[in-house]
Amino acid sequence: MTATRTVRTVLGDLAPGELGVTDSHDHLFIRSPLLPGQELDDPVAAEAVLREYAAAGGRSFVQWTPQGMGRGAGSLAALSRATGVHVVAATGAHQAVHYPEDRFPAGTPTASAELAEHFVTELVTGLPGAPAGVRAGLIKIADDAGPLTGHTRRTAAAAAEAHHATGAPIAVHLEPEGDPHGVLDRLHGRHGVDPGRILLGHLTRFTDRSLHRSLAAEGAFLALDSPSRIGHPADLQAFEVIADLVEAGHAHRLLLGADTTTRTAREVGGPTRLLTDLVPRLARTFGPELCDLLLVTNPAAALAADWRTP
Repeated sequence: MTATRTVRTVLGDLAPGELGVTDSHDHLFIRSPLLPGQELDDPVAAEAVLREYAAAGGRSFVQWTPQGMGRGAGSLAALSRATGVHVVAATGAHQAVHYPEDRFPAGTPTASAELAEHFVTELVTGLPGAPAGVRAGLIKIADDAGPLTGHTRRTAAAAAEAHHATGAPIAVHLEPEGDPHGVLDRLHGRHGVDPGRILLGHLTRFTDRSLHRSLAAEGAFLALDSPSRIGHPADLQAFEVIADLVEAGHAHRLLLGADTTTRTAREVGGPTRLLTDLVPRLARTFGPELCDLLLVTNPAAALAADWRTP
């Protein structure tokens, strides 16, 4: 019997066709010592964001905030019920610099396996601090800006193991100084993850258009973020990056997200601005069919999984 692919939200599994218009990379809650005073930690403000997003036509919201970064696990289900917006939560781990020094110690060679077990628990059983049955629907990890740390190697290995155990997609935070092809080499070449189960974030931060095209050609989904943090170059070139990839024939690999990581970014529009600014520009240039592909069809394909319970 063929398994039925579904998207795992905080209120349960959905048929992919039920997602509707989707912000594929964003944050309702997040905190980091790298962004002091910019924490997103208020459930009332998060509800206002979702209501405004829904009023603009948004139907689903994918939060990439992993463990240990204030992901608001205890609030996500109530927010989804109150606003009618489907919310997908993340397990996983960000770069080591976002955590206290002792949160992910080097440990023993079994550290990756132990971390993978934790990811699996959050994907199939539930998130700590959340009501029973509230589960993650994807795994979030990150690349490094420079030489790879042991933490990054371990989390990539753990994410791949958890993916193989559950079917969950893997979302990756990229750095402009990092190596996106190296990420794919590790996850696909070394750990056997199908590129079509990998979502690469922050591609708008890379200026090399041939890089974008080659990553899409390898089969990964590219999560193109706009607007990102205010003043980031991504705000200026997102449309051009998307247009180039569409013209190169890679529209079926593209996802859109606002990646609202700070209070400042939320104040200038956050996820609603994605739908009221970038999307109308794309529709005027390429037609509404492209927007439907990037906001509805592609997220359904990227986020759906043949969920397994180890």
